[in-house]
Amino acid sequence: MQQALEQARLALEAGEVPVGSVVVHRGEVIGRGHNRTRMDASVTAHAELVAMREAAQHIGDFRLDPAEIYITLEPCLMCLGAIHQARISRVVYGAREPKFGALGSVFDMQGHNALRKLEFSGGLLEEESRQLMQQFFSRLRGGGCSA
Repeated sequence: MQQALEQARLALEAGEVPVGSVVVHRGEVIGRGHNRTRMDASVTAHAELVAMREAAQHIGDFRLDPAEIYITLEPCLMCLGAIHQARISRVVYGAREPKFGALGSVFDMQGHNALRKLEFSGGLLEEESRQLMQQFFSRLRGGGCSA
């Protein structure tokens, strides 16, 4: 999760919403990513999808099982769907996402039958993740960021 936080800090420095993600496959980090929605002008450039894309290229397959994904923020529905499609077995996240969270904050997909093989764990380094988000939105409101 520390590496996911490092990715989130990179996003913050780039003026992006500070979300970072790391994919771990058989104990090895094979994908890292941070939000790039503004840089790439794409709503699909969420940290999770960036990290999963790198991971898939690393192993030469979109099926990432057995893998775990660490994310500094609760995933949205789009990212959770991609996580499921990639056959990732475990999702670990930091802070809750009160606007788009798909694991209990807005939508609660944890009990959904389609996701029954997925394991979820939240709250890891939650305070650090939350502080990065607060920094970003504080800068945004103060005019120090153009996101």
